[in-house]
Amino acid sequence: MNKKPDKTGASRVLRTKIKKKSGLKESSRRWLERHMNDPYVQRSKAEGYRSRAAYKLIEIDDRYNLLKPGLKVIDLGAAPGGWCQVAAARTKSAPETPHVVGIDYLGMDGVPGALVLEMDFLDDEAPTKLIEVLGGEPDIVLSDMAAPTTGHRRTDHLRTMHLCEVAADFAMSVLKPGGHFLAKTFQGGTEAELLNRLKRSFRSVHHVKPPASRDESAELYLLAKDFKG
Repeated sequence: MNKKPDKTGASRVLRTKIKKKSGLKESSRRWLERHMNDPYVQRSKAEGYRSRAAYKLIEIDDRYNLLKPGLKVIDLGAAPGGWCQVAAARTKSAPETPHVVGIDYLGMDGVPGALVLEMDFLDDEAPTKLIEVLGGEPDIVLSDMAAPTTGHRRTDHLRTMHLCEVAADFAMSVLKPGGHFLAKTFQGGTEAELLNRLKRSFRSVHHVKPPASRDESAELYLLAKDFKG
């Protein structure tokens, strides 16, 4: 009998279990077990994506049709490269003439069709360098940036929200008219002032939670479409 595909399109597989005597803490054992059995993780390995996060961008783009051939894209917080892979493929960015540029202070393997800067986006010279390497203003600014966790939930939340605000400031300073901005945020965490600024600068602003974002996660994506310039 054929196996039925799950909601991600991957075939069902036998679940992997981590033995309780593995030496891991119980919370770590549960996380690892969930990760190994995650259908998006399994699908990303089968389809050659760097991470399950690639499917978040794929699902958002399937719904909103952002990434079109020839568009210039900047990907903030690019490592390990899943979003660069999707952006390069969907904009048809050729390795010899790439129009997708990523940036991250973490090193990562190259992505065909994308140029990647190994530097911190918060460095003063990073915005200018991004535009220089891209060769002009972007049509789309993407950000899946999240701050390294400290273990203190409120602190982690505020630090990631700061990254969202900095990414939005950058997008509104460099985007072409008609361009789009997509960034990670958190439920209940987007400051009213930032939302109001985006609504003044873009023709529509949405909160989006793609199916690939885990139900128990407070993660959302903020999508601002059609920059007024």
